[in-house]
Amino acid sequence: MAVRPAPAPASVSGWGRTAPTATRLLRPDSYEAAVAALREAAEGGRGAIARGLGRAYGDAAQNAGGAVLDMTGLDRIHEIDAVNGLVVCDAGVSLHKLMQVLLPLGWFVPVTPGTRYVTVGGAIGADIHGKNHHVSGSFSRHVRAIELLTGDGETRLVTPGDDPELFWATAGGMGLTGVILAATVELLPVETSLMRVDTERATDLDDLMARLAATDHRYRYSVAWIDLLARGARTGRAVLTRGDHAPLEALDAKARRDPLAFRPGRLPAPPRIIPEGLLNRATVGLFNELWYRRAPRESRGRLQRLPAFFHPLDGVPEWNRIYGRGGFVQYQFVVGHGQEETLRRIVRRIGACGCPSFLAVLKRFGDGDPGWLSFPLPGWTLALDIPAAMPGLGALLDELDEEVAAAGGRVYLAKDSRLRPDMLARMYPRLDDFRELRARYDPHGTLTSDLARRLAL
Repeated sequence: MAVRPAPAPASVSGWGRTAPTATRLLRPDSYEAAVAALREAAEGGRGAIARGLGRAYGDAAQNAGGAVLDMTGLDRIHEIDAVNGLVVCDAGVSLHKLMQVLLPLGWFVPVTPGTRYVTVGGAIGADIHGKNHHVSGSFSRHVRAIELLTGDGETRLVTPGDDPELFWATAGGMGLTGVILAATVELLPVETSLMRVDTERATDLDDLMARLAATDHRYRYSVAWIDLLARGARTGRAVLTRGDHAPLEALDAKARRDPLAFRPGRLPAPPRIIPEGLLNRATVGLFNELWYRRAPRESRGRLQRLPAFFHPLDGVPEWNRIYGRGGFVQYQFVVGHGQEETLRRIVRRIGACGCPSFLAVLKRFGDGDPGWLSFPLPGWTLALDIPAAMPGLGALLDELDEEVAAAGGRVYLAKDSRLRPDMLARMYPRLDDFRELRARYDPHGTLTSDLARRLAL
């Protein structure tokens, strides 16, 4: 049981592949090794940050010149309470592994983002949300306890009841309050591994928002794909997909023989060499037109496999390479109810500049989460992928930041790679509390990252 350092500095980047930095990659395979790795990093002078499967889009799990603790070696499931729906597992366990193990027992993860290839530690550190936020909130609401290695070298059992400050600073704290070693998570009971799905088209953004506001309460999961290149009367046209876990009675006789089967498929990875500029206004416009037209005007009760409903892109290994060598920026913001005109302006503005985004989704958030740096607010969230090489992108996103902040909204730190530090306090009102708590538990600043330095977290 040891810390195995990489033989040479490793280049580490986020999923967007925009700003890789060189680091010492340490791979602890036990809790004791994690403690030793953090101690070694503290002595190295540039600190450390924990990393899971690398699905943060920006620089949250990078640490230029310092150490990165690859936590995927800590991937044990310690205990499953199949009666009460609880799992105790290491931080490096992926949601994919949890689904493989728990679905046959009739349990599902409480919250999943658009990929199942995230670790439990990463899910807490980014306080991930999914298509069910309006019903279930973010991931950390379903966490009963965390085993946390803080920057002062102490290992603490942290619960929302016994130590709410440290718990809710850690939830969404981007790994800066400590290295999560293990967690106890509440699960969701399910009867099958299929989804019962309703799909419909919305003709424009107002039509889409009206449908979401009127009927989202009927569904556990809800998400809309938006055509951001549509203009005029079609601005914000969308395909709305909503559903819930299918009950056993919805399956035919053949499917009932193995109702909890989980067999996600895989497609070939993109070629290693992809032409630059492949995703442009013309190609994305064609894709968007085809995607919108192939969607049914209205479909009710269709059965769909879990991976197709929750994680369609997971079927394409390394899909992030389709953006070419320059990578891409993911921009996700939220604005509250009553700020619909801000959302309309931003959608119109993105369309007017010809932003070639084919991965654009709109969701409604429910109540805000207790995490001090948790992203969700009650309201509307839009996420989009943009090729990093798009001319004028930096200036455009800076201006959108101003609009979002002026509307009382915020951007998602787990997807950010370029926010200015002066915007952070305007978006996250508990920022000073977070900084004070960090200093208390990590007086020497051992836990740090490229994101932390960029934003003076």
